[in-house]
Amino acid sequence: MNKKISLLLMLFVGFTYGCSDNDSNTHGVKAVKNASYEAHTREFRKEVIKVTHGLWVAIGFGAANSIMIEGEDGLIIVDTMTTNEEAKAVLAEFRKITPKPVKAIIYTHNHADHIFGARTFAQGRNIDVYSHETTPYYIDRVVNVIRPILNTRSSRMFGSNLGKDVVENIGLGPHMGIKKTSRIETIRPTKTFSDTLITEIAGVKLELYHAPGETNDQIYIWLPEKKALLPGDNFYRAFPNLYTIRGTNYRDILAWAKSIDHMKNKNPEFLVPSHSRPLSGTGYIASVLTDYRDAIQYVHDQTIKGINRGLTPDELVETVKLPQHLKNSPFLQEFYGKVEWSVRSVFSGYLGWFDGNPTNLHPLTPKDRSQKYVQLSGGKEQMLTKAAAAFEKKEYQWTLELTDHLLRIEPDNKLARQLRINALIKRGEGQSNANARHYYLTCALELRDDFVSKFHALPTLRGIHSIPMGNIFTSMAVNLDAKKTINLNQKVNFEFPDTKEFYSVSLRKGVAQIQPNLVEDADISIRMDSHIWKEIVSDVRNPLVAYATGKIDIDGSKTDLVTFLSYFKPEKN
Repeated sequence: MNKKISLLLMLFVGFTYGCSDNDSNTHGVKAVKNASYEAHTREFRKEVIKVTHGLWVAIGFGAANSIMIEGEDGLIIVDTMTTNEEAKAVLAEFRKITPKPVKAIIYTHNHADHIFGARTFAQGRNIDVYSHETTPYYIDRVVNVIRPILNTRSSRMFGSNLGKDVVENIGLGPHMGIKKTSRIETIRPTKTFSDTLITEIAGVKLELYHAPGETNDQIYIWLPEKKALLPGDNFYRAFPNLYTIRGTNYRDILAWAKSIDHMKNKNPEFLVPSHSRPLSGTGYIASVLTDYRDAIQYVHDQTIKGINRGLTPDELVETVKLPQHLKNSPFLQEFYGKVEWSVRSVFSGYLGWFDGNPTNLHPLTPKDRSQKYVQLSGGKEQMLTKAAAAFEKKEYQWTLELTDHLLRIEPDNKLARQLRINALIKRGEGQSNANARHYYLTCALELRDDFVSKFHALPTLRGIHSIPMGNIFTSMAVNLDAKKTINLNQKVNFEFPDTKEFYSVSLRKGVAQIQPNLVEDADISIRMDSHIWKEIVSDVRNPLVAYATGKIDIDGSKTDLVTFLSYFKPEKN
């Protein structure tokens, strides 16, 4: 068959594969199920499990578990689900066991699936919330400098735009339950600690320990009278996410291994993770935790050994593999984290971006590189033909790399786009790692339907008002339109009478300098209550309406306000 005819026929058949516009759940993307990945779903069977006397765990209601500890006159809730809706479902099940009031909440760490259902469990009461002392800082980073891209990459990896027939599970839970109608609201911690907190709540003795691992603020909880250990996210039934593809600061994986050692030394009879099912049996738990920490240290040590031999990240991932006894462990299957990603993270964590190859000190721009690769292949048609041939040979990664170059120099090339969609789907359905699977399939959907994946939820006004003012102003600096302000020198003062806070923004040739004080000779001075400003920045209040109703006082005009706000526009990727 003529190569060009073969190419066009393959593209047409390939593009229609798995793309049924009648499937409202998936928006037209379907994928073959992976057997081992599908079997992993059984780990998240929806139920409330009694672990031992006075200790229950709700699993399968959302991405994370929620744990209930029953005391003499009240309850302690460890981790509170992702949304108010999930929390209500869990609380209803807990109420079938006991009507006792919730006396306290404990956050094992700051991740959204552990804290954003807190208000539901509190039921309008002022209760104590325990966490590590750094957890409030990490919670406040919900308004942070890279929130837009983290939103997109998280949405892709959790498959938020893929239907239930595609999302079998998310690796450490059944689903990520954030929808457009979801309500989210956390409660700021009221009792924090640095290293260790030994306390008693509702007659229950608890020991809380700082245990950095998946997050820097991670803690574990030891119930000495029950010999039960609650490890948070430092252990679950999957290879640990030593690096997450949504993006994160370097996770100190040696500290993670040491935290597991600390937990293991408690000799727990019961282990109740915040993801996956509980375990029982002192010897069994000790064996499982030993393998888990050994896998973490093995990846670290062997990566460092390879680094010291001069290997690059691409070379390291070819050489660092788990030994067979760890690779075969049912608790170390790569459903969530991956060894390959972890190796790359260790390299960048120790040495940064430069891989040691002098070619990469000053590389060609991506577009220049793509143009030269296309020229080298004999032109766009030749490269497209080679990409199609790679697809027919089931060389899907090579197909993606070739279409990368084609679409970089000709973004509207329909044949290249269709071929890339097919390769993304094929790469996705071959994955037993939930994060990789969802990322591939979501990118196929984005390319076909021309959108960017996002999480959408409804923060409450109370939640918006709880954001520290400093976080809001910090986020402004990275959202400045530098081109629009490159010739501007302007100083703007903000006064918030209700909280007695003062901030200034000095716009200086494409830079916004933020200071927690007023400056002299300001060009504009703006006064309003803090909650008005927070609502304006969060797009839930119109600034012109607020100005017209007298809620904003400006030494200037409404035009000054509108112009100033126009300089700060969050990036839309």
